[in-house]
Formats: sequence, structure tokens, C-alpha cells
Amino acid sequence: MKTISKEEYRDKVHGCWLGKNIGGTLGAPFEAVRKANDIEFYTHDLSSGSLPNDDLDLQLAWLCAAERFGVSVDAKILSEYWISAIMPNWAEYGVGKANLRMGLEAPLSGGFRNAFKDSNGAWIRSELWACLMPGHPDLAVRYAYEDAIVDHADEGVYAEIFTAAVESAAFVESNYTELVKIGLSYIPEDCGVAKAIKIAIDCYNSGITWKEARIKLLTEIPGSFGAQSGGDQAEKNPDNIPQGPWGYDAPSNIGLTVLGWYYGEGDFEKSICIAAGCGEDGDCTTATLGSIMGIILGASKLPQKWLDPLGDEIKTCSLNTKCTLINIPATISELTDRTCSLMPSFMVGNFNMYAIGKEISLNTGNSLYDHPTQTWMIKPYNFLDQYPKNFETFTGENAIMKIQVTAKNGICIKEGEVKELDIHAENVSGFVGSQLWLQLHWIMPEGWSIDTGSRTAMFLNQYHCGLGNSYSSVKITAGPISEPVTTVILEVAAHDRPGRIYIPVHFVCEA
Repeated sequence: MKTISKEEYRDKVHGCWLGKNIGGTLGAPFEAVRKANDIEFYTHDLSSGSLPNDDLDLQLAWLCAAERFGVSVDAKILSEYWISAIMPNWAEYGVGKANLRMGLEAPLSGGFRNAFKDSNGAWIRSELWACLMPGHPDLAVRYAYEDAIVDHADEGVYAEIFTAAVESAAFVESNYTELVKIGLSYIPEDCGVAKAIKIAIDCYNSGITWKEARIKLLTEIPGSFGAQSGGDQAEKNPDNIPQGPWGYDAPSNIGLTVLGWYYGEGDFEKSICIAAGCGEDGDCTTATLGSIMGIILGASKLPQKWLDPLGDEIKTCSLNTKCTLINIPATISELTDRTCSLMPSFMVGNFNMYAIGKEISLNTGNSLYDHPTQTWMIKPYNFLDQYPKNFETFTGENAIMKIQVTAKNGICIKEGEVKELDIHAENVSGFVGSQLWLQLHWIMPEGWSIDTGSRTAMFLNQYHCGLGNSYSSVKITAGPISEPVTTVILEVAAHDRPGRIYIPVHFVCEA
């Protein structure tokens, strides 16, 4: 454990938001550009101050949700804010909202029929969770996950998990190679984001230039963002970069963020200029790198020449300013103050992690990584093990159990079709808990049936003297379908315990 003063913490939060604004403004003119550019300073009309950017303003809605609901904020709450407060329907934003309006809750809203599930809209809004849980990436990534699944899945989710972990750890660790390792520990080794990061690092270590590294990374992990500009390819794409699957953009752009960081070798100006010069989703890569380095340096050490042209104003482009759910900060200073005021409520009560008096307790060293930590007989916690890899998984949890229901062969269904559902029950009551008999009750539309019958039991052991997990599967046969979305509800109760979990499982009837 390490402690920092609240003054130092505020300086780093302020640096985070200033860095975000600097990077977003610097990189915005190079968004959707597929060629390398040598950049030394802002290229827009400086008389206009900062440029509006969704990378920053989306998080203002999340701030309002977190202020109202505190640690209970989750994907369901964020989904309501997303529908009410976010104006654009670009790519994954629009697909996520369309799915939510159809009745498909997260994580289905982020993954179902979403060609942009692997894109960049989630990892650009991870800073809030890092600032609310500084030096505790294990906590920050849980909220980043809830955030990302509203409109992303797979690589889009892994990207936000990575950035949230790096940003939270940056409050206590300044070495960029160590921070990247920490972030990688929270995502699968074989995912596209991890592969792109490793390519960027290998290129730097091999001694090739950043422009050569850019070509190599975008060739081996091709994305689509830089191809949006269209036009004469000899002019728009002089390096003949291949176009990847449409919407598959998080891996390559996270890779470019790391590329800028490594080739900049920790220098703020050099790093953000290289990131912006790589193009693709240039505002996202540069804004995120600016925020990470802003946390490391703190506002007090950011170069004044980058601050002066932008001032303190926040400009938005994505928010419904008339939405009564949100109260938007007008300035970076106000955003900083509100973030700092909210932080103690997210730190207090999380195990032995808390803010007391004038100092804030932060994790250090190996505790920043995602790895099991054994506490006598209690099962180790590992983030990667806790969350489903399949977005067609439905989850419910209370104080003693966690239940996941996964549609093995998809959620699209027609009358008479049989769907198999896997059920995973986990005993989370800990050492002071007990073995449980679970009572399962399936609530289905008239005419639908289940091979086990609508009421069954499942035994769930306890960690001490046994495993805390049980598995089973059932087959549901669809009856008459009268609505585009049909919901089957699993009610789970532990015998002789008061709490019940209700898990809605959605099926879609497509023409």
C-alpha cells in the first residue's frame, strides 16, 4: 500500500481531464485519416479554443449517473442514461440504443447484431472509473465492464478494461512499460487488443521508426477507421494499408495509442504528437494517451503551451443538454472538483481500500495486476474469470449466489425450435456461508416447454470442503410467438433464504 495526499490526487485528476481535452483537440483533425503526419502542435484555429469531442463529453453523463447512484451504478442504470442523454446514433452508439429500445438489455445491447461491437466508443470513456478508484484497477475494471457492455462486446470491451486498468494504476505507477503490463493482465492474452499492443512494443524494441511501426501494426491488425475518408487511395492511403472488417477498430487503435506512448518514451508532447500523427481514430488515441500522461504528470507539470490555447471550458457535441437526468460541468475545473468529491464513496467499503483524512490508500506492485489473491479458504478473485466471454449470457446476483444463463446456440428463435441453455451457479457467500439447495422456477409464455419441467433443484456447494460452483443445462422448446422479443424468466431461490434472483432470458424472432 501507498498513500497520496488529496492535493496530489486532485492534481492528477485535473491532469487527466486536461490531458483528455488536449489530446482530443490535437487529434480531432486527424480522425479518419489513413496516412502518417508530422505534427508539432495544434493544427486547428486556436481562436476557437478546444474542439468538442465525444471522448470527453460521454463521461459527463456517466458522472451524473455515478453521483446519483454511487457504487450501485451498473449497465442497467447506464443504459437508461445512454438512451436519455446521448444524442448521436453513430455506429455502435446507434446499434446499442436500437437494441435497448427493442428490450435487449446489456450485454445483448452491446453485442447482438452489432457490427461495431469491436470499435472505439467504449475505451474512450474509461477515465472516470479510474479517477473514482485511483490505484485500484481491480475495482475500476468492474465498472468499466458495466460501461462497455451497453454498446460493445468482445474487443470493444477488452479495450476499455485495458485502458481503465492502466489509468487507475497510473495514479501510483509512472513507468509506461509496467503500466502496459498491468493493463494486459486484465484481458485475454490472445485477444486482438493484446496482439496489437504487443506488435507496437515489438516494433519499438526492434528499432524501426514509428512510421514503419504504424504500417506494420495496421497491416497485421487491420482496422477500418482510417478508410472512412474514401476518395483517391493514392492520396488518402499512400502506404496501401489494408482495410480490416468494418467496425473492427479497437485493437489497431489501442495499438497506436501504445505506439505513441512507447515511441514518445514518456515525453508528453512527443507522445501525443506521434499518436495524432498516426491518424485512424486520431482523437480517441491521442485523447486517451493525453489523459494517461496527465494522470502521471498531474496538471501542475503539464506544459503550459498546450494548456493556454484551450482554457478551462468544456465543449460538448454528444449530449442532450435538455435531459433532466444530467447536470453537465461547464469547465474542466468543475469536472475535477465533482470527480474528487465523488471518489470517497467509491473507495469506502471496498474491502480494506479507503480514503481517510488527508491521505488516500493506493495499491502498489503486484496488487495492481489481475491475479488471484488467496485469503485462507475464500476463493481467489480474478477479473478475467468473473465475466462471461459470450454476450448472450444473462446474469443475476445477490449476497449469497451468482447465476449465469448462457444461450449456447444463440437467441434467435422460431416456433417449435429448441434452444439449449447452460446454467452456472456460484456460491459467493464466502467462508461464513453455507452449502445451498437452489430452487429453479422457469416462467414461460403459454405453449412453451422445458425438458426438465418448470420447477427443479440444483445443489450448490460452498468453498470450504468443496467447490463453490454448479453447472447444468436445459432445453427450451418455443411455442407460439406473438412478439418480436419473447422473454423467459428464471427465478432462483436458495432454500429457506429470503432473497430471490430473477433473470430475464430474451429470445428474438427474426423474419
